[in-house]
Amino acid sequence: MKPLFLLIEILIILGVTIKTTEAEKHSKKQKGRNVTTQVSANKVKQYLSNILEQRKPINVISKKENLLENKNQHKLRRKGIRNKGLWKRNKDHLKQQAKNNLTDEGDQFFKMGIKILQQSKSQKQKAEAYIFFAKAADMGNLKAMEKMADALLFGNFGMQNITAAIQLYESLAKEGSYKAQNALGFLSSYGIGMEYNQAKALIYYTFGSAGGSMMSQMILGYRYLSGINVLQNCEVALSHYKKVADYTAEKLEDSEGIPVEKVRLTERPENLSSNSEVLDWDIYQYYKFLAERGDVRIQVSLGQLHLIGRKGLDQDYYKALYYFLKAAKAGSANAMALIGKMYLEGNAAAPQNNATAFKYFSMAASKGSAIGLHGLGLLYFYGKGVPVNYAEALKYFQKAAEKGWPNAQFQLGFMYYSGSGVWKDYKLAFKYFYLASQSGQPRAIYYLAEMYATGTGVLRSCRTAVEKRLKFLKKRRCIQWHFSYGIELPFKDIHLARRLYDMAAQTSPDAHIPVFLALMKLETVHLLQDILFFNFTVRWKWMTLDNTIGPCWDLFVIGLIVAVLIFLLRNHYG
Repeated sequence: MKPLFLLIEILIILGVTIKTTEAEKHSKKQKGRNVTTQVSANKVKQYLSNILEQRKPINVISKKENLLENKNQHKLRRKGIRNKGLWKRNKDHLKQQAKNNLTDEGDQFFKMGIKILQQSKSQKQKAEAYIFFAKAADMGNLKAMEKMADALLFGNFGMQNITAAIQLYESLAKEGSYKAQNALGFLSSYGIGMEYNQAKALIYYTFGSAGGSMMSQMILGYRYLSGINVLQNCEVALSHYKKVADYTAEKLEDSEGIPVEKVRLTERPENLSSNSEVLDWDIYQYYKFLAERGDVRIQVSLGQLHLIGRKGLDQDYYKALYYFLKAAKAGSANAMALIGKMYLEGNAAAPQNNATAFKYFSMAASKGSAIGLHGLGLLYFYGKGVPVNYAEALKYFQKAAEKGWPNAQFQLGFMYYSGSGVWKDYKLAFKYFYLASQSGQPRAIYYLAEMYATGTGVLRSCRTAVEKRLKFLKKRRCIQWHFSYGIELPFKDIHLARRLYDMAAQTSPDAHIPVFLALMKLETVHLLQDILFFNFTVRWKWMTLDNTIGPCWDLFVIGLIVAVLIFLLRNHYG
């Protein structure tokens, strides 16, 4: 066994040496790339120091006002105006004018920062966005100051200062910022940068929820549901969760079109319907190749990914329409229905056109597509390009629902719940909402929660209503923010992460198993990060060895292994 262990040790040393060389080369390249980002970060730090010195935005306005006031006072004295009333009116006017000018300029800088941040694809661009936020904050823009406080807390661009972040949050809280109230509540509830004080945290969360913070509403709902530092009260918890659910449902109704159907491709682990967040570039190129070769399922799936911008792909309506048209030409009913969706909603590639939407939905429906049938139902229900006809809408929704399409099941439930074109029937409404909820339809879950909360058509149950609301919010990904907010704190501190996981386990007995699994994952990742050699099991790029050792590196390694084996065998039998 000794020769084997020696061989393994040699391979480990070789692997570490190669990775170290790669790291050094990568580091040299990155130094050149990071120069401009570092310059931008320094500019942001300069503005931050000014903001923290001033603390209150009113001070900035006062400085500008004084300059204008002195100039105008000098002019007025030269003209010999001594009227006190006129002087006071003029002074008030100048103050208001200076304040308005500063506010407008700050708003412009903030909007520019947001635009750059939304379009940014590199750290350099993000740093540029924060320069505009810093300028806007320097002029007293509260939203920009919130951005800068977050940057100080999370250490964006190497400017982490938790104490300064708390100072800025406290200043913002006095100005009525509910985001600052929520942040202070979170920090004090975990004792991060300030005294661990649950009573104080509760006050911050209460003010934050009163100011409109949905995050604070979520936290208060959970605290009252579980009895954390407050008396357990399901009704109060339900009230908090209802506000968040109503807000989320309203946003959902404003933005929801015809949901995209998931189409499985193959059973390969790296297929497009996998749970991985980002699609590897080489796999994407492979699927593009298959799509061009005429694979209809992949054409539809690539179209969907580009339509909504998933798995690391940019939202691109032109590419989405391109793939859908190819698939539709080959006879794909789903592709026809999705083209109808694009024309119904309207975008750069497919301008809004109800007639064209009706055409494609009809083509898809004639082939038995549930999405196409549901699309026709929506057109008749809302009167899009056709007269409102609830009977026709009901007919198409029923056909789509029979095929198991959850959005059509929800629509039927809504018609019976609201009495749209039919007699109100809460039992049928409950039936269809329940069917749709089994497939995870979020709005169906929302209405089920409403029915349990008010006792409409079912026996009232506060606990069931809360559970439904939580399920709805999980579907809308509103419930993950608080946990990730803590885990992503300064420098991705593993010790702090462990502490937060432990606190989660202590808070709820149901959390023990998920916390245990999460801790196992955390420790595993930490181990892999600490041990350099094992990094290659995560992401080992063999092709870079051509630059490190040479184009014949594989022959070199094989020769080295053979030489070592011969040496060990000779010593063993010698």
